[in-house]
Amino acid sequence: MLQAVLTHPTPHELLTFLRRHLHPTAAGGVTLHLAGELEVVYAGRAASMAEAGDRFVIVKPDGSLQVHGPRGVKPVNWQPRTDHLSADLEDGAVLLHAERRSPAEVVRVRVLSCALASALSLTDDAQFLLQGTEAEMQAALARWPELIEDGLKVLDRELLVGVGGIDLYARDAQGRLVVVELKRGRAGHEAVHQLSRYVEQVRTQVPGEVRGILAAPAATAPALQVLASRGLEFRALDALPQVKEERQPSLFAL
Repeated sequence: MLQAVLTHPTPHELLTFLRRHLHPTAAGGVTLHLAGELEVVYAGRAASMAEAGDRFVIVKPDGSLQVHGPRGVKPVNWQPRTDHLSADLEDGAVLLHAERRSPAEVVRVRVLSCALASALSLTDDAQFLLQGTEAEMQAALARWPELIEDGLKVLDRELLVGVGGIDLYARDAQGRLVVVELKRGRAGHEAVHQLSRYVEQVRTQVPGEVRGILAAPAATAPALQVLASRGLEFRALDALPQVKEERQPSLFAL
């Protein structure tokens, strides 16, 4: 897991460290941590500056960057995706440059002093599953369809069409029919293929626009690409309310 660590590095040592691990061919799975006295400047849709203070930077393998302060959950600044990451020496201090092209945004982190820098190789093959069975997931979302989309109204569950049973058959706030496919874990290409078949089948049977939504805790990158290419949608679900089954009163209840 731990590939390299530096404590109280000089600017030149830190620069060498960052350039080695920020390099695209070396990044495969490397997560960088940097703690010290930092100054952060952001320019893009707005402009902001965090004056020098003790902060913690995380750079993930996908290029996303977060700058955290000593309190609170929300980062001081972040980039959800970057197209260019680099490190340089400017006026004796290391400058970490994170750039995004669309929309045009730049985060510049000036390292005035560094207490710790580390490079970690993290792997996470464990799959996140929503609590309960898919039937319980279906029951919860049938009762609270707004968890998928505001204004959504469920018309039927397990609606049989020529190619199988639709998990949730619904209508959106604009009156369009919606086919919802549910998965407890990370959805892949097979889930997209299944949703696509259901949507196409419904389109042959009813007039008007028919939407397709895949609802799951996460989806693979190829699955998301195929969804977008077919005009289908994804909704991430990370928690569901529990549905208590209503028990029929007994004639012999005391």
